[in-house]
Amino acid sequence: MHTYIDLSFQLSTGIAMVPFSILDLSPVPEGGTIRQSLEGSARMAQKAEAFGYNRFWLAEHHGMPGIASAATAVVISHVGAATKRIRIGSGGIMLPNHSPLVIAEQFGTLEALFPGRVDLGLGRAPGTDMRTTQALRRNLDAGAQSFPNDVVELQQLLGAPMENQTILAVPGMNSNVPIWLLGSSLYSAQLAAMLGLPYAFASHFAPDSLLDAIDIYRSRFKPSAVLDKPYVMVGVMGSVAQTDEEAQYHFTSAQQQFVNLRRNVRGQFPRPVENMESFWSPMEKLTVEHTLRYAVVGSQKTAEAKLTDFLAETEADEVIISMPIHDIEARLKSVELFAGLRNFLRAAA
Repeated sequence: MHTYIDLSFQLSTGIAMVPFSILDLSPVPEGGTIRQSLEGSARMAQKAEAFGYNRFWLAEHHGMPGIASAATAVVISHVGAATKRIRIGSGGIMLPNHSPLVIAEQFGTLEALFPGRVDLGLGRAPGTDMRTTQALRRNLDAGAQSFPNDVVELQQLLGAPMENQTILAVPGMNSNVPIWLLGSSLYSAQLAAMLGLPYAFASHFAPDSLLDAIDIYRSRFKPSAVLDKPYVMVGVMGSVAQTDEEAQYHFTSAQQQFVNLRRNVRGQFPRPVENMESFWSPMEKLTVEHTLRYAVVGSQKTAEAKLTDFLAETEADEVIISMPIHDIEARLKSVELFAGLRNFLRAAA
């Protein structure tokens, strides 16, 4: 058995050496443009690389004016060209929206362009509303129900061709792009365990099943040709600034976005506000704060305490951080300050 996960920052056991990665959606800020968003993603990836983050992933969403990463493989190529070492990939590709062959060709191409740096994270949600889902898939019966078979087919297309195999992914075959399964419920935890694949849980927006999913994954894990023991990555929202007040101010953009999603209001990523109380109802506040309860928001000292508790609870192998901050300069500063938490955690351990 061998493990293909890059553990370059995990020098010893314990929370001190847990690698940090970044999940980006190329947010389109209110008053901004798609081009500015994509330029911001490239700058963010460069900053992440400079500060020692492990990987930089982009997520597939459709029909959302505040998110510019719909053509995920294209944006991954964009950030790959802007960087040199950091792993790049998807968090994730919503596989039911695509044929496995198309994804194998796309990620085989990425691997050829950026050898040894590409990850393929797969989800089974549509990443959009039902009407857009229908426009993407055309045949809804070939959606989430076929997800396990599609994952296995994709593994084969990215691996060495079998004798007399008639369908070949070119590029793609023999690329052996690492596959991750992503989830926000127990389903993908069971599948990742069965297939012996690394697993990432979307606790940054779906916290309720986190601990149960991790337990199922670890307890049922079967070693595979690509991974000899369980490997868990967990997601958090992050906004770190010089003060708690500044970090919370920037985080109001994410809070507004979650309220807008529940109101079915589509728009660009909101500017921050000084006070959320006039924006949301008491019930909306309760719901959003529950959804975002694992968010790491505050100064470095405050963020350290929150992240330490979170890692003690999950015993995660890696943390992937989404930083939904409207102002690109504040977002880049948060990347820098969040990276500094490794030093805090090392000292605390």
